[in-house]
Amino acid sequence: MSKKGYRLSGATGLHKGDRLYQQDQVGLFAHPRVAGCVLGVVADGMGGRTGGRKAADQVLLTARQLFERYVPHEEDPAALLRQIGHEAHMVIKLTAIAAEQEPHSTLAAFLILPGGACHCVHTGDSRIYHFHGVTLLWRTIDHSYVQSLIAKGMVTPEEAENHPQSNLLTGSLGTATDPPLELHHVRKLGVGDTLLACSDGLWHYFTSDELAAVLDTLPPPDASKFLIDKARTRAEGGGDNLSLVIVKFEPLEKDKPSISSAFQPLRSQ
Repeated sequence: MSKKGYRLSGATGLHKGDRLYQQDQVGLFAHPRVAGCVLGVVADGMGGRTGGRKAADQVLLTARQLFERYVPHEEDPAALLRQIGHEAHMVIKLTAIAAEQEPHSTLAAFLILPGGACHCVHTGDSRIYHFHGVTLLWRTIDHSYVQSLIAKGMVTPEEAENHPQSNLLTGSLGTATDPPLELHHVRKLGVGDTLLACSDGLWHYFTSDELAAVLDTLPPPDASKFLIDKARTRAEGGGDNLSLVIVKFEPLEKDKPSISSAFQPLRSQ
């Protein structure tokens, strides 16, 4: 990584909000054998007091196990992300049968490869944003009822924010039908680029410009804390669970490692 002239700095954030139970899960993992290969995952679980958390836990467990076995530059990164989605989907469905619950989960994950290539996958309304400095280059489009209304021109994005059915999803893991697993590829990331994956409990309270300004100004740990605190304030006592993972491409410095300590090493489950 040092030859590429950047270092990866990252952070995660998780808060219960004003809910009784935490059903979000988040992870940011460094590959156990290949430097510069990183996986970030956000899962927003749904389905009763424990069902949603079980679903989100399963997404993280599946992602960790498959990522640990993944061989960068020898295996297809897009296939890995699809496999994470499909396997988590199937296990969540089996959990529903065994527990007589209806657990579901969103998925927003990005895989960064040595050299800066990046692959993303998402289903549901957890989002991935790609910023360069304060400029939004790309973000995922929600699989939700209100997004379908926006696409048809029936409501504006502003009207959709307060729509009574804003939490109704048209795709997620654990449903009776196969979920939409949309993929996105960035050929090369570099200094000045930032990736943010987050649940709707966070992004609902910010414009893209606000997110960009915070991420451009603050290092990932500080940005995570600021965004959580601000979302909690803006929720005014009615906030959902929220989760986020940030990875920022920073200039390489002699006195700092090429990857920050925020990335959790993988261990076999």
